[in-house]
Amino acid sequence: MDEQAYAEFATAHWMRLVRLAVLLGASVHEAEDLAQTTLLQCHLAWRKVQEADNRDAYVSRMLLNVLRASRRRRWWGERPSSRVPDTAVPDRSDDVVAELTVRAALGRLSEGQREVVVLRYFVQLTEQQVAELLSIAPGTVKSRLSRALALLAHDQDLDPLRDGRTT
Repeated sequence: MDEQAYAEFATAHWMRLVRLAVLLGASVHEAEDLAQTTLLQCHLAWRKVQEADNRDAYVSRMLLNVLRASRRRRWWGERPSSRVPDTAVPDRSDDVVAELTVRAALGRLSEGQREVVVLRYFVQLTEQQVAELLSIAPGTVKSRLSRALALLAHDQDLDPLRDGRTT
């Protein structure tokens, strides 16, 4: 196994995997765990990952499978820790509001609609790649996208973002 190639791949794809998991409905901490688990699976199956026709789509599918598996067997006894940072952090409240608004809007979509929107527009896969990744017909991708985009277009909570405002 080419450890250097894997290390470069993992470094280059870490943030994309975290972002994808967040957009699919995971919290930031859960998304980091999902990305880490996905990269571990990539390491274990590195030859298959390298031989994939579309490596990004292949790894996105792995992350989606990890997310779905985590939702099936969630352990509810976990308690979040609260820790105050030692140093001051810049005010990112507008970014947080925008992120929460987009996540809430995506959360109002059905799971299938959310998956095709995130994979098509955030991961930037083609409709054909999304169809292959989700094992659905291209027509299903198109209809889910059409319905999802119509819902998002009429989502009044997104109006401030369209106007350039976040609050």
